[in-house]
Amino acid sequence: MKLNIALISHDGKKPEMVSFVARNHAFLDDATIYATGTTGNKIEKEGYKVEKLLSGPLGGDAQIAALVATEQIDLVIFFRDPLDKHPHEPDVQMLMRQCDVHNVPLATNPKAAYYLLKGIKSVFPEGDYPE
Repeated sequence: MKLNIALISHDGKKPEMVSFVARNHAFLDDATIYATGTTGNKIEKEGYKVEKLLSGPLGGDAQIAALVATEQIDLVIFFRDPLDKHPHEPDVQMLMRQCDVHNVPLATNPKAAYYLLKGIKSVFPEGDYPE
């Protein structure tokens, strides 16, 4: 089974997300990537296939939350900028709540995301993820 992974990043964290994707391409190449609009555009420019949704402030975070709630996303990586204000913060909080409600792993910074991917790979080295 292929993992469905959502990638989201606030504006100030987009370079970190692109760098993270490049450093972890071996793992991410075997996944279906969903991303909010602008993040998806930046990842796509690096040569990755991305299922792009709306930009976060325009409803993309809510779209990812809906995919989480309907069990279509296995993992969310959301590089948040905790030092900046975001007008769509209620959507961000809803997404995080949906991850908790539906038991979907969520990483909010590069180190947590790295360890999450490393943990998945160590438990499922052949990529045979449970459904």
